[in-house]
Amino acid sequence: MLESFFRGLFDTSLTIIISPGNFLLCVGVSLLLGLLLCGMTMWRSRFSRSLMVTLAILPAVVCVVIMMVNGNVGTGVAVAGAFNLVRFRSAPGSAREIAALFVAMGTGLITGMGYLGYGVLFTLILGVAMMVYNAISLRSQTGDITECTLHITIPEDLDYVGVFDPILTEYTRCHALTQVKTTNMGSLFKLTYDLTLKDPAQQKNFIDQLRLRNGNLEISLGHPDNTVATL
Repeated sequence: MLESFFRGLFDTSLTIIISPGNFLLCVGVSLLLGLLLCGMTMWRSRFSRSLMVTLAILPAVVCVVIMMVNGNVGTGVAVAGAFNLVRFRSAPGSAREIAALFVAMGTGLITGMGYLGYGVLFTLILGVAMMVYNAISLRSQTGDITECTLHITIPEDLDYVGVFDPILTEYTRCHALTQVKTTNMGSLFKLTYDLTLKDPAQQKNFIDQLRLRNGNLEISLGHPDNTVATL
């Protein structure tokens, strides 16, 4: 009776049947690996709570999908189409978030095919690699910031060509205007510069000098990683 409950309505003699025990084993291992991957990815990093939950359950979801496809090409194409629909209905994430999601999907793919040992090995290798990269990135960000992205808001009647060049030349080694766009219904301009500071300790003086030129409107100075980095 229990075996017939877990049989599909469209199963045939040529269909490979997955026993409930193997199904639970693969899903359980996928959930454990998802939790492990989530913890290793979040180490010394800041991600949203929704991403943490996604990383924890995504390997189990992919594992079940792979087991249910079970060599059926038509079902595999339909599943790929469904995942694409979900992808385009979701907000784009950063490159690091997308990489973490791919690792979680890869873990679920391996466990769904039944290679539990390889799934554990894959999770440990990629998890340790992400921890190392996060530590290197954190170490580089704790030092003085020299390469920065500068956003300056100016009124529309201010000719921005060359107006900030004397200040930029004094406080930066090099600078380049990378973007100009209008904002606030065209009443303001927002300028974006990529620059390298001569002395990071002079950031406040640098911003104070810029404020004298832009009418004390909004100015932001940050690390290039703090800008939008999406794929």
